[in-house]
Amino acid sequence: MGVIYDFSKKNKGQKIFVCLEKISISFNWIFFYSNVTSIYKCKRSLSKKMKSPEKVVNHIVEWLKSYREESKMNGFVVGVSGGIDSAVTSTLCSLTGAPVLCLEMEIHQEENQVSRANEHIKWLEQKFPNVVHHNLSLTGVFEGFVNGLPATVLKEEQQLSLANTRARLRMTTLYYFAALQRYLVAGTGNKVEDFGVGFYTKYGDGGVDLSPIADLLKSQVYEVAEFLGIIDTIQKAAPTDGLWGDNRTDEEQMGANYDDLEWAMQEIEQNPSLKDLNAKQLDIINVYKGFNRQNQHKMNPIPVCEIPTSLLV
Repeated sequence: MGVIYDFSKKNKGQKIFVCLEKISISFNWIFFYSNVTSIYKCKRSLSKKMKSPEKVVNHIVEWLKSYREESKMNGFVVGVSGGIDSAVTSTLCSLTGAPVLCLEMEIHQEENQVSRANEHIKWLEQKFPNVVHHNLSLTGVFEGFVNGLPATVLKEEQQLSLANTRARLRMTTLYYFAALQRYLVAGTGNKVEDFGVGFYTKYGDGGVDLSPIADLLKSQVYEVAEFLGIIDTIQKAAPTDGLWGDNRTDEEQMGANYDDLEWAMQEIEQNPSLKDLNAKQLDIINVYKGFNRQNQHKMNPIPVCEIPTSLLV
């Protein structure tokens, strides 16, 4: 997941510095964090349920099978974090029958995150003979990198940069094993994160070969998880990107929950004029738009300087 500066309660009512990867901006978040508990909530129960989670699962699994066969690759590698998205993705890959390598890659990780990841991997291996795993501690690698860096007075920016570095170390590790086995790196991002608010690390968890669940909203990922029988501890756990060495949640970082952001994403699409919305609903829309606008550099293709033919020949 991506990184946004700490929206903890100690910062409530302050003007908070926000760094979205390489773009640094200053937003006045007073209105929304102080009101986050009273802002309009788009509960999962208010979202339209998918017609058939079973058919959605079958569609994704067949898509994975087809893509792997056409690419002439041998299997899939998935980073398992203990969160809902990686649990669903790894299970969908396992259902293909192709070899699946699950990697648990802790970097100063909270024990409950590691235990959930291991519990899920154990569940997978009991259900699917095509699944194997490695538990890797990247803490030493991360610390070696940090110790080799020059000193800086930019402490807040350094925290953000190092949090994203964790995601990039994991991406590098996934591709190491992918190259060894001729596997595809399966992404774990959902539609709200990947195409809504851009809540992921560029060239970190955003660096993948294919994205099985990127067309599913977060609420739909939970529906699929329930259908697949993903363990309860993961289904009930608060979403977290696991990049900070503590249990801060995605909601604490973004200042809004996935239900709110999902509602905003759908509302802008279905009601572009934003008619008949109250002030609190418009606040959520503005939060969503702020993240979406600032993270376009992640979602769009890398700009290419096109040179006129007349200059080349």
